[in-house]
Amino acid sequence: MKLIFSSFHSLSPPLYPLNRRPGWARMESSPPPHRHSNQNKTKLIVIMGATGTGKSRLSIDLSDHFPHSQIINSDKMQLYNGLDITTNKIPLHERKGVPHFLLGDVDSIESDVSPSQFRSVAGSTIANIASSGNLPLLVGGSNSFIHAVLVETFDPRLEDIFAAPESMSQLLRYDCFFLWVDVAWSVLSDYLCERVDDMLDSGMLQELAEFYDPKKEGIRVGLRRAIGVPEFDKYFKKYPPWESKGNKYKQARTDAYEKAVEEIKMNTCRLAKRQMGKIERLRKAGWELKRLDGTATFEAIMKKKEWRGIWEKEVVEPSNKAMKRFLE
Repeated sequence: MKLIFSSFHSLSPPLYPLNRRPGWARMESSPPPHRHSNQNKTKLIVIMGATGTGKSRLSIDLSDHFPHSQIINSDKMQLYNGLDITTNKIPLHERKGVPHFLLGDVDSIESDVSPSQFRSVAGSTIANIASSGNLPLLVGGSNSFIHAVLVETFDPRLEDIFAAPESMSQLLRYDCFFLWVDVAWSVLSDYLCERVDDMLDSGMLQELAEFYDPKKEGIRVGLRRAIGVPEFDKYFKKYPPWESKGNKYKQARTDAYEKAVEEIKMNTCRLAKRQMGKIERLRKAGWELKRLDGTATFEAIMKKKEWRGIWEKEVVEPSNKAMKRFLE
């Protein structure tokens, strides 16, 4: 099925060709690190981190200091139109009018967006933003997409670049500054579990009930890969959302619901662990990431204490100062 980026084509020129230079980069023959040859490259801010670490929040906070910034989503599931609560898209009212691109733009929810496709579309988006005199911020947790967009040469035959770390390159096609929001695992794992409960309170179950289609159960492509869909598909198969919610099987229904929620929490934590591991591989490959410790902020959030001042001091202010140095 052809992928449709609904709001992109009206804004963008023809997409870049996938392979701008012949051959594929090899680590043993790579040129010197990218910091030595960036004079004529587009400046790009990249905000990375595991799911739930506050990347979207940081990008919006930084827009107060850099009002010409525009945000490009690099979260794989947030590309698709639909399931806004389940995929944890930043709500419109929290974006403060900052332009967002590739956020809910893919209308086909039953086809996977490949790293090659994302490289092409995101590359054109970055070029458009920069050519209009604005600052592009690439924000998201899908590290395979981030890698595909940034490297000078990209081999689409490598389905999982993180399974072949020797193929990771230091040579990037942009002058990149990386902000990596990190949170201690002991704190982040608890926060992610609580966040699932908050998402359910915000209407996640109703959203998934409307999305459920028994004819597509077991199909795991596109938006159907989103955490929450397979877990609740199993629940809705036993207890279809259109059936009466009477007292019959009430305890069994409750048990099945709780099992689905527990699976979502476990799978969310597994995703965060994988993302953290991929970021470590990128660091070992020579990517220079500025680490921002959000642990104290999330500890305060979990304890229901005032957290905003901590976030500003330990994450936003260091990011702001480092970005200014980079841009100047």
